[in-house]
Amino acid sequence: MEEEERVEKRLARARVAILEAGRMRSYKMSWRLTDRTTFTPRGPIYRNPYAFHQSHIEMEKIFKVWAYKEGELPIFHGGPMNNIYSIEGQIMDEIESRKSQFLARNPNEALVFFLPVSVVSIRHYLYKSRSDYDRRIIQDVVTDYIAALSNKYPYWNRSSFQPERDVSLPEINIPYYHLGPPLVGQPPENRSILAFFAGGNHGHVRKYLFDIWEGKDEEIKVLNYLPKTLNYSDLMSRAKFCLCPSGYEVASPRIVESISAGCVPVIVSDHYVLPFSDVLDWSKFSVEVPVAKVPEIKKILEAIGMDEYLKLQKMVMKVQRHFIIHRPSKPYDLIDMVFHSVWLRRLNVKLS
Repeated sequence: MEEEERVEKRLARARVAILEAGRMRSYKMSWRLTDRTTFTPRGPIYRNPYAFHQSHIEMEKIFKVWAYKEGELPIFHGGPMNNIYSIEGQIMDEIESRKSQFLARNPNEALVFFLPVSVVSIRHYLYKSRSDYDRRIIQDVVTDYIAALSNKYPYWNRSSFQPERDVSLPEINIPYYHLGPPLVGQPPENRSILAFFAGGNHGHVRKYLFDIWEGKDEEIKVLNYLPKTLNYSDLMSRAKFCLCPSGYEVASPRIVESISAGCVPVIVSDHYVLPFSDVLDWSKFSVEVPVAKVPEIKKILEAIGMDEYLKLQKMVMKVQRHFIIHRPSKPYDLIDMVFHSVWLRRLNVKLS
């Protein structure tokens, strides 16, 4: 109990410091001058850069994660490090390889507890084919794992699940031998394509997009996968706007790919809580289009004047640092931002 009280007092002090920085709109010196703390968030892409800056300082002081040791490969303690679901494996490896400064030395100092379960591995090893998908298999594995932990440890029962504590992970397609999409892109004056999308026709949102736009308009270039004569990265780098429709899942790796290409993301979805939206003001560097307005995409994008587009594109370039993966993680990169999203929910503070 004494340890829990000490932790809660430190969290209370962190809340006060963050709220004060946001209210006074003032920056404070980082708690230690190292190369981990050379960046200071500034500008309109942040909901409150002062509160965010202070929150990150406080996170570096006290945020710790304990990873449960139970479970065995291939379902536990490992995940994909490449392709579109690689964020799962990258975060798991960051924690379990002990490269992260946020790894707790013992469970008593931890603020959050990590369940090293790979949903992708469950799908790979416990399903016969993609067509026989049954959500209950995933649910049963996770439920059994939680039951084993909650009966063995006291930490699990410190708090109960609340949906508002969920964190949206950015989907990122990591190619082999790289840590993310390359930073490519033409300057705004060389972007001759109004909007671009290429990908599989799966999920109701994409089906609707293809029905309306595939092959219908050269300025709204919607393709069902690319012929070998065309280059995906090149087309993204020459587009002003990149369409990011939901597929099988509500998330899409196109969002990170768009940002990496300096292309303004157009989020086509009705049910997606955008990653890091506690901190980032997505309206400053993206466009959101409800699914019902897919037929109006061209009109919506043409209504964005050149001055407004240039502001959006400039902000896309500024936000790139938050969607890049480093190993080990660096301050304000993608993995660090995921940790910060979790930290905010443990802290129970909104940075508006």
